[in-house]
Amino acid sequence: MVAVVLVAAFMDLVDVTIVAVAAPSIRASLGASPSQVQWTVAAYALSLGAALVTGGRLGDAYGRRRAFLGGLAVFVVASAACALAPTAGVLVATRVVQGLGAGVMVPQVFGIIRSSLDPRQTGAALGAYGAVQGLASIAGPLLGGLLVTTDLLGLGWRTVFWVNVPIGLVALAIGWRVLPESRQPGPGRLDLVGAGLLAGSLVLVLLPLVQGGTWGWPVWGWVLLLAGVVGLAVFLGVERGLVARGAQPVLDPRLLADRGFSGGLAASATFFGGIASFFLLLSVYLQEGTGRSALTTGLVTLPYALGSLVTSGLGVALAARHGRRLLITGSLVIAASHLGLWWVVGHTDRPTWWQVGAPLLVGGLGLGLAAPPLVDLVLAAVPRRAAGAAAGVLSTVNQVAGALGVAALGALFFTRAGRTGAEVGPGPAYAEAFAAVLPWQVGLYVVAAGLMTLLPRGTQPPGGVAAS
Repeated sequence: MVAVVLVAAFMDLVDVTIVAVAAPSIRASLGASPSQVQWTVAAYALSLGAALVTGGRLGDAYGRRRAFLGGLAVFVVASAACALAPTAGVLVATRVVQGLGAGVMVPQVFGIIRSSLDPRQTGAALGAYGAVQGLASIAGPLLGGLLVTTDLLGLGWRTVFWVNVPIGLVALAIGWRVLPESRQPGPGRLDLVGAGLLAGSLVLVLLPLVQGGTWGWPVWGWVLLLAGVVGLAVFLGVERGLVARGAQPVLDPRLLADRGFSGGLAASATFFGGIASFFLLLSVYLQEGTGRSALTTGLVTLPYALGSLVTSGLGVALAARHGRRLLITGSLVIAASHLGLWWVVGHTDRPTWWQVGAPLLVGGLGLGLAAPPLVDLVLAAVPRRAAGAAAGVLSTVNQVAGALGVAALGALFFTRAGRTGAEVGPGPAYAEAFAAVLPWQVGLYVVAAGLMTLLPRGTQPPGGVAAS
């Protein structure tokens, strides 16, 4: 039973990094524009984030087994549709559907584990989930590079989506037989209006950021951005109304009144907002800017994953006593790694594996220190009775932040590459563009470190108060 839900979680975790490595091949094969390349990553993260809370409520109301299998089925069918996509536009649309399927599937993983196992087994299962996260961080870039480079059956980048289909079908067949059903009594009505407002407003914000360079930054693009911000304000108003009537909103605005939690959300959004964009743009730089293959790109990024595995156990072990300091240290270490990579890219035409791998290893060490305890420290700022709702909000914010990071930094990268490409050629143009983005990456993690000072000092112990 646990193996089935962990396999599904693994597919979701791998999906972002595997597509990032394949992005240059997708662009060349489908003639995708820079904005469409960004959407292949951002659309998945956005639809996943928008569906997470509602997906969790679907499982509570109609059964976690049913919701898990339904979400997995949608994910598998959408993966096949991604693999068959004849154009970049169709690929982006099918990525949206794939993200929606994952958004229904992923919340059931924890619900099924917690409702079906005793406390000792639950701890072991959650530990296995942590191991799956580590494995996914290594497997994504390597598997993506291997599949694209070997060009199985002449399918090229399409294999990064086809690989989900047989694995998903086996998980569906076994899950149908072994997964128990569970639900939460009286979960309340789904806040579909709130979910729709949130998703629509975020699309209005992302659309001009991603498409601005293609459109030439017209005035009406900025109008769309403003409309998205207004839509988010309306969304908060609707959610306050639901709370006043005793209903369950997608986002409980009362949580944001807590300075520690709202500061933690900002810190987490800043921290995770840089990761998805970094790996996408690093992959484009390594392949388009230095002429490396997809497989070599995966091997170059491997030190980052290995570094995070080295320190992740240490991060969890020290979180209760040194949690906030650990997060600040980890975030500043990541900033230092990007600073080192910035120097390498700016001073070397075609850096060696060691020249790129060394700062990436440092970045991975920082990620391992900060990422594992970050969620616990953010949730330590809210009462235990609100931890479930707060966790849903935090997961959504992290996914949306990833999409925003891809949109904003991707726009800077591709705009800079397009502006300089005619003068210096495509390879140096991508190097200059990546060098232009890296200072912003450094700034993100310095800001995240500052916001982390608002968090409790340690993770939440059984009594429900953050440890000092």
